[in-house]
Amino acid sequence: MTHEEMLASLMMQANAEGAELVTLRAIVEESSELAAERVLERLGLADAGAEGDLDELRELLGAWRDAKASAWKAFMGWAVRGALAALLIGIAVRLGVWDILQ
Repeated sequence: MTHEEMLASLMMQANAEGAELVTLRAIVEESSELAAERVLERLGLADAGAEGDLDELRELLGAWRDAKASAWKAFMGWAVRGALAALLIGIAVRLGVWDILQ
């Protein structure tokens, strides 16, 4: 019995008998499973290889985050080095080191 058929059967039972808590709970569970299956189908993740595809996407996303973090750290390192070099050059100019070297 498919989820659609099960849900229809439960809805008819709830309508005929009056909705008991157990029946309502079963309706909610079946409708939730049906909705989840529909979402997975729409996303193209309902096939057998979907788990592997998601694992690959997670690995790719992790690698992207690592690369982004490394690039940001490298940029900040070079920016700090450049600022310190500019500071040292400014101090050297203020102290007149250029005149002493010539």
